[in-house]
Amino acid sequence: MDRYDGFREFVLARQQALMRSAYLLTGDAHLAEDLMQSVLLKVAGHWPRLIRHGTPEAYTRKALINQYISWQRRKQRESPSADPPERGHAHDDATIDRIVLHKALTRLTPRQRAVIVLRFYEDLSERETAEILGCSVGTVKSQTHHALGRLRTLAPELSELFTETEEARR
Repeated sequence: MDRYDGFREFVLARQQALMRSAYLLTGDAHLAEDLMQSVLLKVAGHWPRLIRHGTPEAYTRKALINQYISWQRRKQRESPSADPPERGHAHDDATIDRIVLHKALTRLTPRQRAVIVLRFYEDLSERETAEILGCSVGTVKSQTHHALGRLRTLAPELSELFTETEEARR
């Protein structure tokens, strides 16, 4: 049996979802690809153990978040640009909301951004998010509350969206 049996299938099946999370964390397609490559190398190295324990998805998500936070701590990388595109392009309201939200997300702390991505984009529970981040459920609740408050301050035009999101979670 090959030590990487199932790894390729796992990557093919989960690549889009993991790449979306990486992009939401980094805010830049190229950094997201770098993040994914770095994480998948780690996952490949631990693949036989992950298969035995049945946890490749959880391990990969946690590695993605941890690697992103580690990169932010080093902060020697260039910050991705969150500036909206030049004028002259026609955008619908949803596109403009995405641009504004993206810009606001880049101004959150790495942990706050990770909580928002895991809770609202990955649709994980507070408990699942706490497990991935290695913290308590109370910390997840607190980080979510602070992050949503900061997003309301940074992008008041989207406050209706944040209220709908919180109400849907209850």
